[in-house]
Amino acid sequence: MFEAKSYRNVKLDASAGGQVLDLETAVKDGILGGVTVGGLVCAGVAEKLDLKKMVEELESIEVPPVFICPISLDPMQDPVTLCTGQTYERYNILKWFSLGHCTCPTTMQELWDDTVTPNRTMQQLIYSWFSQKFLATKKRSEDVQGRAIELLDNLKKVKGQAKVQTLKELRQVVAAHSTARKAVLDNGGTALVTSLLGPFTTHAVGSEAVGILVNLDLDFATQSNLRQPARISLMVDMLNEGSIETKINCTRLMEMLMEGNDFEHENMSSLRLLVGLLRLVKDKKHPNGLLAGLGLLKSICSHESVRGSVVSIGTVPPLVELLPSLNNECLELALYILDVLSSIPEGRLALKVCANTIPNVVKLLMRVSETCTRLALSILWAVCMLAPEECTALAVEAGLAAKLLLVIQSGCNPVLKQQSVELLKLCSLNYTSTIFISECKLTRTIQ
Repeated sequence: MFEAKSYRNVKLDASAGGQVLDLETAVKDGILGGVTVGGLVCAGVAEKLDLKKMVEELESIEVPPVFICPISLDPMQDPVTLCTGQTYERYNILKWFSLGHCTCPTTMQELWDDTVTPNRTMQQLIYSWFSQKFLATKKRSEDVQGRAIELLDNLKKVKGQAKVQTLKELRQVVAAHSTARKAVLDNGGTALVTSLLGPFTTHAVGSEAVGILVNLDLDFATQSNLRQPARISLMVDMLNEGSIETKINCTRLMEMLMEGNDFEHENMSSLRLLVGLLRLVKDKKHPNGLLAGLGLLKSICSHESVRGSVVSIGTVPPLVELLPSLNNECLELALYILDVLSSIPEGRLALKVCANTIPNVVKLLMRVSETCTRLALSILWAVCMLAPEECTALAVEAGLAAKLLLVIQSGCNPVLKQQSVELLKLCSLNYTSTIFISECKLTRTIQ
């Protein structure tokens, strides 16, 4: 039930020189927090800090194993030691006893004395270690907040290259620290940075400003401000001409802006934007732009009036060719885009004339997720209905019948099963039963 660990003589790696020290040496030399035995407060701390609060706020930090209770595997706050020499959190060991156990959880030795003795030395070490980490984290947080506010003030004064440098530093701070992001939001930073974007903004300034904004939780007013045509136009220009990082940031920011209820999709339907997005998706040198590009393309394609333009720039063939190599997240986005494009005649035709549409989509049935299977079925149905004789023959040759039978026999959604039945019927219309079974290369069991 419990992992056997003895913390009585735990060996700890000292940070300097790779020494291995036991607990007593750690106490003596202050390796675990610089505390002198008998003192509970870290150097420079006038007031006593709350250990529970510190443990909660430093939840994600790696804690020395010697501070961990073997029962709960959480840091101890009130450590007590048993007669076996093992140390536990008081609440946990008392609960162990209340369940009728008369043994040491770690060693499973029967206890000859059930007295629990407060381990003051361990408590001092735990308190000191957490205090030190907590204060260091707090100081870094305050330093970052102060620096963010200072940079915002500087932005109001500097010009030219100095402004670019200030924006760059602010972008780096905001990307790395949540406290900096809060400081920017609380001190009017979003309005200030947004005001820097306009028809005469240089790409150097614009790319840094967008890099800041994309890391913030933008309010309704800021989003509305950013949707102004001149600002969207600047982002589109940077999407086409900027660095890969700038392209990704512009794409992510525009996707954020499309989520608003008052968004007018005409702002996002320019061919220049669509061409820039397609380039980003096709860029094999920088595959990290693929997810962002597909995400924005999906949002754009959700507006029916834009779908014709998306097809006209040649979106379908490269997406079809990408299907076999995409990860699950990108695959669902790509299939969604192809599915909505198949809802218009131009999209269905583009899918039909692409030689790899049917074989690539058939392979995805029952391979990734139910969502992918649903989208793949919808695409195949649209293409096969456009030219039943030609396309169903290709689909059967690609192994569609066996895949459809797998869907029908699976625990998938009943709607998917019914779609599979209808598609299987469509595929069999041009064959006799014997020839259809033969063409499908089905096993005797499936027949």
